[in-house]
Amino acid sequence: MSKTLVEFINTCPCCDEYVNIIEKTTSQYGSSIDLKVYYAGKDFDYVRKYGQVNKGTMIINERKKYDSLTTTVIENAIAEAVAEADSQADS
Repeated sequence: MSKTLVEFINTCPCCDEYVNIIEKTTSQYGSSIDLKVYYAGKDFDYVRKYGQVNKGTMIINERKKYDSLTTTVIENAIAEAVAEADSQADS
C-alpha cells in the first residue's frame, strides 16, 4: 500500500478548524496517510514547494490543491486520494 501525502497550509486562525477536520479525517485511514500541517509565519518549507500562499490550502500528493474548503470537500478529496493509492498498489 502506498502512502498518501496530505499537506495543509494554515494561513490564519480561521483555518484552525480545517486542521481539526483534516486531522479527524486522516485519522480514519491510519498509517496510509502522512499529514503535514504548515503554519504561515512559522513554517517556511512550503514556500519552496508551492510558493506564497495567502489562503488556507490543502494539497494532496503534491499535485492537487484545494483552497475552497468545506468538510465535504476535505473528506471526499482524502477518500479519493486513498482509493487511488490503493488501486495503484493493487495493480
